[in-house]
Amino acid sequence: MEIIYFEKLESTQKYLSDAIRYKKLSAPVAVIADEQIAGVGSRGNNWEGGAGNLYTSIALKESSLPDDLPLISASLYFGWIMRDILYRYDNRVWLKWPNDIYLENDKIGGVITNKITDNFIVGIGVNMRNKSNSYRAVELDIKPSKLLEEYISALDDKASWKSIFSKYRLEFEKSRSYSTHFEGDLIDLSDAVLCDDGSLVKNSERIVNLR
Repeated sequence: MEIIYFEKLESTQKYLSDAIRYKKLSAPVAVIADEQIAGVGSRGNNWEGGAGNLYTSIALKESSLPDDLPLISASLYFGWIMRDILYRYDNRVWLKWPNDIYLENDKIGGVITNKITDNFIVGIGVNMRNKSNSYRAVELDIKPSKLLEEYISALDDKASWKSIFSKYRLEFEKSRSYSTHFEGDLIDLSDAVLCDDGSLVKNSERIVNLR
């Protein structure tokens, strides 16, 4: 996969989404920036910060994804792969449903996924060295580009949804102490039921993680 490097971007997600939309680039391709000044996070929030943290977006063809992946859970799938890599460096890292990466009780990063025609644009931010966005850093002594290369290598392994979800099902129990936003409401996860497609059922209502 081609990796395009930048010193500074407003948003890796916006840059790559526009490049794919207007056919300036084609999947598979990744962009990474040393600094991001107006990054895109969940619910329209910004994800930004200086050098030392990971700011990247990756474009993948839908046809390259595992056949059994429920597309509504793409962010959970991509988030778990990053969580798994970070866990090798620090076993306190875990994935809060549906797309937030935590170190113990503190958020350190997240994943946001958009679809443009048959392309998935996966945006990932991880506070590797510096606290930003009021969130903690995992304090890894490696380059962000190295973390991205490890992530791309893991994507190439094309792990099935079934294999990833069997592990995530156990880790979901940690999410029960938290809440998540859905359609403008804050949803308590303490009694939510995790379904096989990665969605939740809460008070007989199905909650999907389209992020």
